[in-house]
Amino acid sequence: MDKGLEKKEGLLAFDTAQQRILDGIHAVTDTESIELDHLSGRILAADVTAMIHVPNHDNSAMDGYAVNSTDLVGTGEVLLRVAGDLAAGGCYPARLNPGEAVRIMTGAPIPQGADAVVMQETCRREQNGVRVPCGIPSGSHIRLAGEDMRMGDTILHQGRRLRPVDIGVLAAQGITAARVFRRPRVAVLSTGNEVVEVGRPLAPGQVYNSNRAGLKAALTRLGCTVVDYGIVQDTLPAIEEALNRAGREADAVISTGGVSVGDYDLVRLALEKHGTIDFWKVAIKPGKPLAYGRLAAATFFGLPGNPVSALTIYYVLIRPALLRLMGGHAQPRKMFRARFKGHFAKKHGRKEFLRAVVDLTTDPIEVATTGPQGSGVLTSLSLANAFIVVPEGQVTLSTGDWVRIWMIDDD
Repeated sequence: MDKGLEKKEGLLAFDTAQQRILDGIHAVTDTESIELDHLSGRILAADVTAMIHVPNHDNSAMDGYAVNSTDLVGTGEVLLRVAGDLAAGGCYPARLNPGEAVRIMTGAPIPQGADAVVMQETCRREQNGVRVPCGIPSGSHIRLAGEDMRMGDTILHQGRRLRPVDIGVLAAQGITAARVFRRPRVAVLSTGNEVVEVGRPLAPGQVYNSNRAGLKAALTRLGCTVVDYGIVQDTLPAIEEALNRAGREADAVISTGGVSVGDYDLVRLALEKHGTIDFWKVAIKPGKPLAYGRLAAATFFGLPGNPVSALTIYYVLIRPALLRLMGGHAQPRKMFRARFKGHFAKKHGRKEFLRAVVDLTTDPIEVATTGPQGSGVLTSLSLANAFIVVPEGQVTLSTGDWVRIWMIDDD
């Protein structure tokens, strides 16, 4: 970043701001035991150890015939007597004798005395016997006990945000509940006499409160408990009262509006009086007027009032911080390079996040902006599945240029 710009405007570089936010996060420590059906998206508070082998017995990987490979020495085919049929969930009661085969279904336990399964497509049934090809090696098409999970192994680690497949892993172990960190409480409030709750009539000069609605949806999807403080009257006493209460009741506080330099931008003034400010301007676009600090024990984020700015800051700075607050591990940015389509130029020195659509079907991957990039054009973010990360300094992009892409993560 241009050091002159940083000194002149008091702007903090994006990477520095991100690291300072992450360094200042204190993860929740309270835990609770949650049943399997309600664990998706929760953060594990302790490692999970396998209590059984999965699979818990050697079993067939396909439909076919269980055989002893010593009967298949040589070339050509061998006629074996079919001693029985075995479906998944059953158990063959005897030991396989020399010259015998057992018809077996996928998932069924391997009979004693068998050490291979021959695919049914390569066999020919003849009344009470079956002709199987010679040369089938021992272990063919057998899934061994513990091949997936071995008893005593750590199968899921503390700090993991549980996905649907992880719930399947727990179920495969017969686990009915797991200990997870409690959901963090995130207070959300808006300021500004111009914003009106959805469902009420608009007076001249007013707009509906879209940014708080979008933030609440994002926080709920992430797995936070949202405490909605609504629209706070645009006076310093009202804002001070709301921030003080939120700082006592929540783990994190997110406000929208009131953090710029206008006469009515009062959130920053209230935070200076009742909390601490680490920084309040970051060298990014959109979202330069970002206040970050603390209110009592709560982490505070003061976002600009423009809905695109507020949600962009959520995706690139707040969401990673909240995952750490939830007790989760830091997740790598979903970033890669793509070929740019179109034309773009900027003269300012800030890092810019362009709303964009990535086409993952092309080779190389291509990306284009969603159109007008004004901070009030909410549809530009609705249409996007990624940000084009334009570095600091003057930049001109033309079709064919390589650009860095940051995928928008809503999971």
